[in-house]
Amino acid sequence: MSMLRPQDVIDHVTEITPEFLARRGLRGLLLDLDNTLVPYGSYEKDGADRVMRWARDLKLAGIRLYLLSNATGSRAGYWLEHLGFQGVGLAGKPNPRAFRRAIGALNLRPEQVGMVGDQVFTDVLGGNLSGMHTILVRPLVSNSLPHTRVARRLERAVLKRYGHDWRP
Repeated sequence: MSMLRPQDVIDHVTEITPEFLARRGLRGLLLDLDNTLVPYGSYEKDGADRVMRWARDLKLAGIRLYLLSNATGSRAGYWLEHLGFQGVGLAGKPNPRAFRRAIGALNLRPEQVGMVGDQVFTDVLGGNLSGMHTILVRPLVSNSLPHTRVARRLERAVLKRYGHDWRP
């Protein structure tokens, strides 16, 4: 398997249900923040109601959640307070060490954890290197950093190779 190939490609995180996870043998999720759970740079918790309800419902179903973000610590902390689960900012993705720490915080084995994110070269690569199930989600918005815009063009080429003609 290519380290850049996600096992699942979905449009929005709310497509991940307890049934979706059970079919894949997953009991926990590592979740990216920007453009996965909330729009890049957003502090609008009113607009995140749907995602906050989704996270609450997964937790009630016994799914363990952990935020693994490269966003600043203060930004990650703001959202962790509103999302109601643990995690870190400035994680250093795709470094597998960050993923191993997060998996350890969930007290699960890598094959029981899904990595959910919007970027192939951080979320999918790091998750695959760590032995996790990887789930790529369509970015919520396209107003990202200049280096992310360059990475998006490369991601489209990678995804097309695997049969996903996907434009964010």
